[in-house]
Amino acid sequence: MSSQTASQTAPRAAAQTTAQTAAPGGAPRLDELVAALTLEEKVSVVVGASMWSTAGIERIGLEPVVMSDGPVGVRDPQGRGTSAMFPAPSALAATWDVALAARAGELFAAEARRHGVHLVLAPQVNLQRTPVGGRHFECYSEDPHLTAELAVALVTAAQSRGVGMCVKHFVANDSETERTRYLARVDARTLREVYLAPFERLVEAGAWSVMGAYSGVDDGTTAAPALEHRPLLVGVLKEEWGFDGLVVSDWVATQSVAPAVRGGLDLQMPGPDGPWGDGLLAAVRAGEVAEAELDDKVLRVLRLARRVGRLRPPGGPGTTPDEDDRVGRDVAPAASAALLRELAARSVVVLKDDAGLMPLVGPGPDTGQDARPGAAPLRVALLGASAVEPFFAGGGSSFVVPDRLSYPADALAAALPAGSEVTVVAGSRALRNPPALDVAARCTDPVTGAPGLRVEVLGADGDVRRAETRTAWDGWYGDVGPDDVVVRVSARVALPEPGEHELGVGTVGVHRVTVDGRRVASGDVVVDEDVILASGHNHPVAETAPVGGGADGVLLVADLQVVHPVGYDTFVRGALVHRLPGPSADDELAAAAAAARAADVAVVVVGTTPEVESEGFDRADLALPGNQDELVRRVLAANPRTVVVVNAGAPVVLPWYDDAPAVLWGWLPGQEAGTALADVLTGATEPSGRLPWTLPRRADDVTVPHAVPVGGVVDYAEGLDVGYRAWERRVAERGAPPAPEPAAPLGHGLGWTTWAYEAATLDGHDGHDGHDGHDGHAGHDGDDVVVRVTVRNSGPRPGREVVQVYVEPGAEVLAADPARPVRWLGGFAVVDAAPGEAATARVRVPRRALQTWDVGSGDWTTPPGGYRLRAGRSVRDLRLDVPVEIRP
Repeated sequence: MSSQTASQTAPRAAAQTTAQTAAPGGAPRLDELVAALTLEEKVSVVVGASMWSTAGIERIGLEPVVMSDGPVGVRDPQGRGTSAMFPAPSALAATWDVALAARAGELFAAEARRHGVHLVLAPQVNLQRTPVGGRHFECYSEDPHLTAELAVALVTAAQSRGVGMCVKHFVANDSETERTRYLARVDARTLREVYLAPFERLVEAGAWSVMGAYSGVDDGTTAAPALEHRPLLVGVLKEEWGFDGLVVSDWVATQSVAPAVRGGLDLQMPGPDGPWGDGLLAAVRAGEVAEAELDDKVLRVLRLARRVGRLRPPGGPGTTPDEDDRVGRDVAPAASAALLRELAARSVVVLKDDAGLMPLVGPGPDTGQDARPGAAPLRVALLGASAVEPFFAGGGSSFVVPDRLSYPADALAAALPAGSEVTVVAGSRALRNPPALDVAARCTDPVTGAPGLRVEVLGADGDVRRAETRTAWDGWYGDVGPDDVVVRVSARVALPEPGEHELGVGTVGVHRVTVDGRRVASGDVVVDEDVILASGHNHPVAETAPVGGGADGVLLVADLQVVHPVGYDTFVRGALVHRLPGPSADDELAAAAAAARAADVAVVVVGTTPEVESEGFDRADLALPGNQDELVRRVLAANPRTVVVVNAGAPVVLPWYDDAPAVLWGWLPGQEAGTALADVLTGATEPSGRLPWTLPRRADDVTVPHAVPVGGVVDYAEGLDVGYRAWERRVAERGAPPAPEPAAPLGHGLGWTTWAYEAATLDGHDGHDGHDGHDGHAGHDGDDVVVRVTVRNSGPRPGREVVQVYVEPGAEVLAADPARPVRWLGGFAVVDAAPGEAATARVRVPRRALQTWDVGSGDWTTPPGGYRLRAGRSVRDLRLDVPVEIRP
């Protein structure tokens, strides 16, 4: 297979475009439809018509294309319905299972149909460059190949059912701090080999849409916002790779007219506000933008509309096949729940089980036996704030209102043998904010005396324009107009319990909060759309005051700013919070330890929170929030039979890790949190997950500890050594003292059984079997290599193994190219085997895994020399070697 160059891809791009321009069934060609449009109509096509849809033009049969956010589900764009809440993308990546990713893609398509969505804004294929990245949980992995393989499977499955997927965020948008302003300084080779790699694979697989990032890129030759970076969006994406799909802006990311047009942006979202619209129309009329440039963008919008069934012959039926044939009937919530339960359980990573505690109740369905009849009852102490209220999904735009929520206590009680007891004690405090105020039970309108809150809308003159009483309050208010300025929320709050209560409000923008006339909080900073982009409105920290309980209660009054963000819906944010008098934090820890001491086994669930893992901001550190570490220490001291489950999407430091007998990584599991955890703990489903990133032992050991811009620049100084690659280089280059060891490396996970690695040989090249591999040659220019790895289940239970193959260049290769990583993932495959059974995994190591980007020639090359393909269970647990020689 020869190297692919830009000149070789141009004909492919032209062929794709021609094929997609031609219309099915004698319908008008897309270029003919473009030519039939007026200039005003063309402009309307490339500017969003609303928050979530494009414009339709009835006379050419163009209907609006509806979009919605999608990394953890497909949100109802109307904001009315519920959705299937998927596990976080980092959990899907932990399965290392492309077949399971494809099934997730099928469910995305079904969910999109259910909500009338044609383009899902997912997946996010940016890399987990630093563990403190705020959207780390929305990404798949710190490895580009693992990211690409899973994303391709998901996107291909969804698009085969007529639903478009919008791959994001192009490119090097790997942190949240100042995300609308910073420049990512990444050299051209690193861009090609690491950060562009997943996008390239997805374009090759036929992705229909790509989203451009808020941030900018400095590739050493051009420094520009991502939506204006012509060398990347046009030169690489569209011309070299032949991408014939649609480049969509991230929401409110478009900063210019002509620079963004020439930079390669095709569709400004949302609309109709923003630089385009009247600005684009004026630029074309003034000759600043050629109409031919606009025509290409209109063509791409029409092509996407045709692909998703939103372009039909005027007055005729749709141009796509019958929906039931193409997409399949909608998946019922019960059926989607079964898949989400399986996905969440399979994603769980057994980090350690030194005492053999897992599963808790012996043989289960994986062995063909039933664990429940006749099994001994079990007393389980289920402990931790995350056990009571799991962190189901990360914060920000990916959040959906779930169809249902499964809680660990209920699911575990139902799954354990008859007569078992589950004692639930929170024990820890993970959230900074107190719980939500129970409006229905405690509040009355101070004017009418009716149950609930009084809500008054005020204008700039301070006059009350309208008022109502609300018996329910979720912390948000949207019934405001463009001239409304303040919403006043007031209530008489009943506090009959003796002792000290804590009462307050979390908000953003200008505000004033009083309790019985005493000022509790105030602020004078006006906020706009920036607060949305920084996600500050999602989890505002409440300012609270101590309030004594009494028969009369107190009067709570909060004046809150009406936020008028450009491109987004107007809203008011007011999270009313209230903590009852009760045990101290230390008392709660003691209660958890007592429950652990009285139980046969303790299960402690600790993790992050929506205040920590969210779009819009990066994490300040890698510590578990609150006093959760202290909870684990006390429970371990009380009961040596303790299983710790980590409910987090991104790495956290576990200072008690060495002392805990069993540790499971449970991710942000979505709506089936409880059922999936119960399946894992009782042995109903093997937790066959493997880490898609490195778990550090100490925060100081992290190779990229933060992503804070310096002078507006995030410098990717580590080059090709992202994530685990940097850990491996430190091991290879460090003498004494030894290099830092992670708590667990990329690819690590134990499952419920053990595995013996018996043999590894080379298969044929380019998919042709017959080469036995004994000569150790992979070909003159680095063809795809297939490694056959035979493994045997050496344990007592059926199991699933993720066979991983890593590439190691020889000393002479590294000497010629010192920047090359010392080890990287080349390929992987999943196999299943019964106890004692052998299975052979066929692991394809693509040609690109052996290539490097030559900046001088602007092409891919395959450096000759000796390599080793090393098969094993993680990047640190490598058991078999296959030598490969690349000949010049």
